[in-house]
Amino acid sequence: SKREEWAQGFILNVQSGYTQGPVGFGVDALGMVGFKLDSSPADSNSGLLPSSGHDPRHSADQYAKMGLAAKVKVSNTVLKYGSMMPDVPLLKYNDGRLLPTMFHGAMLTSEEVRDLKFTLARLDKYTARDSTDRQDIRVHCKNKRYACDIEADHFDLAGVDYRFNERFSAQYQVAKLENIYRQHFLGLVASQPLAVGSLSADLRLIKSDDIGNARAGEIDHRAFSGMLGYSLGGHKLSAGWQRMYGDSAMPYLDGTNPYLVNYAQVNDFAAAQERSWQVRYDYDFKALGVPGLTFFTRYINGDNIKVPGSTAEGKEWERDTEFKYQVQSGTFKDVSVRLRNSTYRSNYEKWARDMDETRVIVSYNFSIF
Repeated sequence: SKREEWAQGFILNVQSGYTQGPVGFGVDALGMVGFKLDSSPADSNSGLLPSSGHDPRHSADQYAKMGLAAKVKVSNTVLKYGSMMPDVPLLKYNDGRLLPTMFHGAMLTSEEVRDLKFTLARLDKYTARDSTDRQDIRVHCKNKRYACDIEADHFDLAGVDYRFNERFSAQYQVAKLENIYRQHFLGLVASQPLAVGSLSADLRLIKSDDIGNARAGEIDHRAFSGMLGYSLGGHKLSAGWQRMYGDSAMPYLDGTNPYLVNYAQVNDFAAAQERSWQVRYDYDFKALGVPGLTFFTRYINGDNIKVPGSTAEGKEWERDTEFKYQVQSGTFKDVSVRLRNSTYRSNYEKWARDMDETRVIVSYNFSIF
């Protein structure tokens, strides 16, 4: 019932410029390596390290992965082919452990018109955060909502972002996992200064249906999530609401984070018919003369869950707390230390186990040239 491991990771992210001329060419490279610092068979499987080949209870002493991507630029349009870490609403790479997920395929972004951005992508492989092997792209099977290891030949995405002004922007995306699901996303982000403090709003709508051969089963899902916030000085108080409609849980790609306001450290609160609310408080200690130190805490409560094989109502909640400090100057400038704690409970442990979790993350980013 206990998982406890320590590991050290290194990530090299090389992004080249472009050759001269109307058509520019470049190459990006991603290199990642992880080393085991402490682990035991009784406490392994934390997600930090892959299992060693001979015994799934033993974590590998080290692992590495590498990816290259060629890119072509014409004016303000870039086509990239190879390995990448995409970060858009329906395709957000996961970096919740030692090394992030890598995806493999092609992505085109175009910003020829001011404040307007177009995105097109086709991906066919991914390398999981605790793996070295490229795998066929697949649907995530959290809590066995969908059958595990249901693979697809490719994942397609198209989207448009428009910035109306400095305080209001909108996004629309449509994505398709071949013979599994089609998904639409609409998002609105706004902010408004007030005489005292400021307001912010983040609204997200997601619609998902099965397509083609429906290899993961029938999918019928609608998600609404929104977050409202009020900021004053170093304080920010936020409230969120999330509602799932339809007979299915929200589908998303394995190795990605679902774009929901109630997606948290442990849980996503995206089960079939679930409704959940969140209260969150952030504080920036810069207001007290301590730049670099931040804090947040949040509580999320979900109910009305349609539990597979049961007529009882599923309920769950999660509480998260985080302190983070980033050194501002001196020899250790930009070194950050993050302490995260989470408690999760549910009344349907067959599908969602209770969990108490503490993470300590020390990181340092620097430019080589």
